[in-house]
Amino acid sequence: MRSTRRNQAGVTLIELLIGITLMSLLSVAILYAMRLGLGSQERANNKIMSNRRVVGSQRILEQQIANLMPIIGDCRANPAAPPQQIAFFQGEPQAMRFASSFSLTEAQRGYPQILEFAVIAGEQNRGVRLIVNELLYSGIRSTEGLCLGVAIDSNGPRPRFRPVESSPNSFILADKLASCRFLYRELLPNAPPNVNPEQWVPQWVKPGLPTAIRVEMTPLEAGPGSLHVMTVTSPVRLTVDPLRKDQF
Repeated sequence: MRSTRRNQAGVTLIELLIGITLMSLLSVAILYAMRLGLGSQERANNKIMSNRRVVGSQRILEQQIANLMPIIGDCRANPAAPPQQIAFFQGEPQAMRFASSFSLTEAQRGYPQILEFAVIAGEQNRGVRLIVNELLYSGIRSTEGLCLGVAIDSNGPRPRFRPVESSPNSFILADKLASCRFLYRELLPNAPPNVNPEQWVPQWVKPGLPTAIRVEMTPLEAGPGSLHVMTVTSPVRLTVDPLRKDQF
């Protein structure tokens, strides 16, 4: 009778601890595998979103340049000075201003905007980033606060502009860049037959507009499977001088 009761007894405490330990190890392995899977999915999603931002920013930059508008702006050396009319365009190696019919928020359906581009230091001073500000263009007087007067140099009269400043409303077109600069294409009217009539200059000092604008960008870090910012070259559709009335 006693031997029968011993055979019907349950598991021992040691067997129970072993079972709990095995279940715990199995649960930890399952959770670790799930964590790895979720981490891989998150990294893949971040890479896809980053690639989409790169493609979207480059398309925006191309559209902004392609829809450049030749406008006239008022320029004052000081508030008491009489305004001088200028062909509104600023082209420097790391700063650029012009009016465009392409808006970030409303694409080509919105009002014309004065676009301010600048190359500034990146986050924690690592590399540089390209930003753009949008200012509503509402007429010739919209440019008064951006121009500081007209200077005379070897190329003739040339407007002087305020530095482009970043703000919380600035849009980052490209980030984590090793370098970024603007180039402007001009056509040489009397170039010899064996000379290329096009040349790219780092600063625009001509009275008219460049025939194209190039934004040269170099990524700070190159990783596999990621799209990297590339040089964007976009033609300017209207290259007339807005101060010459006989062109219209």
